[in-house]
Amino acid sequence: MTKFKINLKILVPIIMLAIISILTIYSAAAYTSRSLGNLTVKQTIWYAVGFLLVFMLVKLKNEYLYRHTWILYVIGNISLVGLLLFATPINNSRCWFSIPGIGSIQPSEFMKIFIMLTLATMIHNFRSDYENPTIKEEFIFLVKSFLIVLIPAILTFLQPDTGAVLIYFLIYACMMFVSGIRLRWFGGACIIGVLLIGGFLWLYFCKENLFIKIFGDSIYYRLDRIFDWQNGSGLQLENSMAAIGSAGLFGHGFNKTPIYFPEASTDFIFAVYASNFGLVGVGLLLGIIIFLDINIILLARRKIRDTDKYILAGILGMLIFQQIQNIGMTVGLLPITGITLPFVSYGGSSLLSYMLLVGILLNISVEKNRVYKYK
Repeated sequence: MTKFKINLKILVPIIMLAIISILTIYSAAAYTSRSLGNLTVKQTIWYAVGFLLVFMLVKLKNEYLYRHTWILYVIGNISLVGLLLFATPINNSRCWFSIPGIGSIQPSEFMKIFIMLTLATMIHNFRSDYENPTIKEEFIFLVKSFLIVLIPAILTFLQPDTGAVLIYFLIYACMMFVSGIRLRWFGGACIIGVLLIGGFLWLYFCKENLFIKIFGDSIYYRLDRIFDWQNGSGLQLENSMAAIGSAGLFGHGFNKTPIYFPEASTDFIFAVYASNFGLVGVGLLLGIIIFLDINIILLARRKIRDTDKYILAGILGMLIFQQIQNIGMTVGLLPITGITLPFVSYGGSSLLSYMLLVGILLNISVEKNRVYKYK
């Protein structure tokens, strides 16, 4: 009988974040629309389902996911197409499938994981086929792998969900960086990226009418909303900063959020937590987050399969980016992008996708250095 092993340095921080998440969502209930139902109960159920998913994945092992990567990738893209064709718009966005009795499912959250898995298998197979690839062979591989990210990125952008698109490409950059390809590709990509972004922003700031004519009103107003953070304007940001700034050392107390701001249970969950528990509470939360991130980094430094290293690069890039972006936007240091705080913000789809990552992490931490065969 195989002894069941678990990495407590990964699992314990997740349990602590689960407790913080449920308590904070309960505290945010006063400023949450009743039409959404009891989000505290829903988040508790989602966490229960998430831990069941972790248990199932630990039993199945990561090899099961690696062998079915392309099936998952195709299903993910079909679901994104389905959103554009059949989903009911919510706040002018087609990001969710509404399922009676369950709630809403956001495919882009799972697409992040499917992209990681697909890229990891592609990199593994490329390294297996070409021990010392030529520049041409690397270029062809980069084009193929970029297309793998570009297809769901376009479909997600059309919903629109700009935050998820940013994360797709961040995952790609992190995984390519550890793949062993020549660093000159990153220099070239940076130059092209700067030129494209520079031209894009020049049109936005200097040629508004032309920008709207090319890209449309929707993209213009989305950018306009993002750049509002520079002036500290907007109800969300102003009230978020007031709630955090007035919290002091120990906060206003549990369930005593002093001021209203939209999206209190999702995008601005950190502001609710900070206003309740103050600087001491924030220190605890940041300590848990940093402890989790450090243990993932230490896991990546161990002697593990190359495929697992690629996956860990994607996980780390995604988690750290979302942690910094979400906390930064609530205190006015970064633009408001609608990116949630992993394991803390409310959301069934996002939470289940993160718990899927937890299962992958636990498997990597205990599995031996065996060879996976997949093409």
